[in-house]
Amino acid sequence: MNTRAVGRFCELVGLEHPVVQGPFGGGMSSVALAAAVSEAGGLGSFGAHHLQPDALTQLVKDLRAATARPFAVNLWVPQPGEGGTLATAADVERLHPYYAELGLPDPSTELRRPDFDEQVDALLESAPPAISLAMGLPPERVVAGARRRGILLIGTATTVAEAEALEQAGVDVVVASGSDAGGHRGAFLSPVRESLVGTFSLVPQVADAVRVPVVAAGGITDGRGLAAALVLGADAVQIGTGFLACAESAASEPHRRALLSPGARTTVLTRLFSGRTARGIANRFVREMAAYEEVVPAYPVQNALMLPLRAEAAARGRSDLVNLWSGQAAGLAVGGAAADYLSGVLADAGRLLGRPL
Repeated sequence: MNTRAVGRFCELVGLEHPVVQGPFGGGMSSVALAAAVSEAGGLGSFGAHHLQPDALTQLVKDLRAATARPFAVNLWVPQPGEGGTLATAADVERLHPYYAELGLPDPSTELRRPDFDEQVDALLESAPPAISLAMGLPPERVVAGARRRGILLIGTATTVAEAEALEQAGVDVVVASGSDAGGHRGAFLSPVRESLVGTFSLVPQVADAVRVPVVAAGGITDGRGLAAALVLGADAVQIGTGFLACAESAASEPHRRALLSPGARTTVLTRLFSGRTARGIANRFVREMAAYEEVVPAYPVQNALMLPLRAEAAARGRSDLVNLWSGQAAGLAVGGAAADYLSGVLADAGRLLGRPL
């Protein structure tokens, strides 16, 4: 039985409600959504792993201008073996039919990815209220820099071992991200195939293993999920897909429509869009390219190759050719304004638990 005070996460961060908005990378986060969630008493977040340092500095300024309440900015920790910057001719040729279908030239084989150390330096200097990290452990200098500046540091774990490693590394909060979650899998101690633990199996084990507050993530979209996570030992929840479907998110229109359609009941894990394993709604591209799951180059190469195609397809409303990141509980998403959605989730959970949240 959970004996810890559920309110300690809210007290630590300065929140009214134990709900974190999941950070969306690849341009799907928005200042408007993060600010709306923060203003409503939760923790708004912005996925910024794709931004250059100067853009990160401006992002924090924009978020501060939009809300005086706490918010978080998310970065990805680089993984070993992902330093490549060149695609092969075969990598490009594999995608040629799809580029030709949209009347686009084949993508460039060169790319420029933001430097993580430069990103971190810019973010620490800007000092947002919270920095969240996925895909790995925070370097010691990041932990030290965050502590000096009073920045809350949040780490993301997909297994109990990762949660323990994050606590030992010095994070203030651990997000226990189950395999139900949409978007990229953040496994970093073991291969993804060995790290697919469901949220409601992972959360109580992580809650027993670490002393820092635990945030449950993955497959939580309504009040029932929030209530269940708190009963299982979480101090708060992180909701991704439910907020992604809200009006303020920067998800494309075909993506938002897909999240609110019956097709969202079927999700798959795929490397095809970015070179990293991620969960999304199955569509034509995923099905036609399934044979190449283990062949496409690792992130960031495949991600760079796919960016022009994804952008053009989204602009044309082509849900068959874009990445439709989604968790397994998308069928419970309702869309609408973020504040109204959050209010409904909290009210439903409060009724189930017999106390206001």
